[in-house]
Amino acid sequence: MHDLERLQKLTRHVPSDAWDIDVTGILSEVTSNYLRVRGLSSGVNLGDQVSFNNGRETCFGEIIKIDAESVIVKPYSPRNDLGLGTRIKRAGELCLRPDPSWKGRVINAMGKPVDMLDPLKRGAEEVPFNRPPPPAIQRKRVTEHARTGVRVLDIFTPMLHGQRLGIFAGSGVGKSTTLSMIARSNSFDTVVIGLIGERGREVREFIEETLGEQMGKSVVVVATGDESPMMRRLAPKTAVSVAEYFRDQGDSVLLVLDSITRYAHALRDVALAAGEPAVSRGYPPSVFTELPALLERTGPGVEGTGMITAVISVLVDGDDHNDPVADNIRGLLDGHIVLDRHIAEDGRYPAVNILQSVSRLAQHAWSPQERDLVLKLRAMVAKFEDTKDLRMMGGYKQGVEPFLDQALEIVPKLYKALSQSSTDPSSTDAFTELAQML
Repeated sequence: MHDLERLQKLTRHVPSDAWDIDVTGILSEVTSNYLRVRGLSSGVNLGDQVSFNNGRETCFGEIIKIDAESVIVKPYSPRNDLGLGTRIKRAGELCLRPDPSWKGRVINAMGKPVDMLDPLKRGAEEVPFNRPPPPAIQRKRVTEHARTGVRVLDIFTPMLHGQRLGIFAGSGVGKSTTLSMIARSNSFDTVVIGLIGERGREVREFIEETLGEQMGKSVVVVATGDESPMMRRLAPKTAVSVAEYFRDQGDSVLLVLDSITRYAHALRDVALAAGEPAVSRGYPPSVFTELPALLERTGPGVEGTGMITAVISVLVDGDDHNDPVADNIRGLLDGHIVLDRHIAEDGRYPAVNILQSVSRLAQHAWSPQERDLVLKLRAMVAKFEDTKDLRMMGGYKQGVEPFLDQALEIVPKLYKALSQSSTDPSSTDAFTELAQML
């Protein structure tokens, strides 16, 4: 007992960081998709970060698979300059330290500034990249209307603070333009934008032309299409982590992710490198586990905090709305806005298909009179579109059906009233403006 007491007395004076032991391994295989490292298996966990030096700089990667003999590491940047025998060191968990001064800045997926301005100030609180969502029973109710400034959305698919909406469309139909119009809304305290897999050319255009004065209250997270799958996989988590920080400060946050499909593509690349089998059109099972884990972190916070209103673009591959990713995400969100290529070809923007778009929380935004009006307008649009072929063949005579006659008079005016370009001023009261235009 006397020896044990002496040992306890000695250890009280040992600094806590003295127990941190460097765990290192040796690079044993290099491929274009992953690195295999021996000697780390017993000292790391799945998802841990590792670091290594290529002779010029310190680089990082993530452990995506562990077996008895070795671990598989996916680097955050392509590595063509590593040789066998390179020492790989455990680096622990990756974390962010957001700060209110981050507003107005552009950062990459690692939380490093890319806007050529001053270094970012590190906040006092450490925010993990893989934070669990708030407990379901403690989350606030979603009841407060948030105006987007886009007439067709504010009328037919209204958005609420804390809601999660998806914009579904194929390539070139106007997803990014619609998102940019929503991002200019004045209904939010903070805007966090994640540009995932976008063209590098579009980044400055989005910041300088679209956001403009709104940039002062925005944080932009960028992982362009030429960056590695690991960076594109990390960028949405970075954006959500920053949004969670401002939500916990009490802000009403608008989170824009463009696009979640490229996040799914990055998840697929990493999972396939880890040896997962492809089960649904090339997507491994873990993709459909990661998507809800990310999206559930958005939405309302617990009582006493703010809200994260998420608007997420979904690139529908081949205009197939039953694509596995699109179908899965549609079931996770609180509403979906469908952009139609045929409407875009007619020159009507935003190319929203009114009949296929749904906001599951619209009843909290509409008054009883507005609800009745929207239902009647939807019915007119449905009648107008269903009889288009018949009318073009000359098979309908005016005066036979009064409701169709009314639709023929109102719907063309409605389509014109709902058209709105990205350069038009934002709508302030969509129903009043619609009444004046009709």
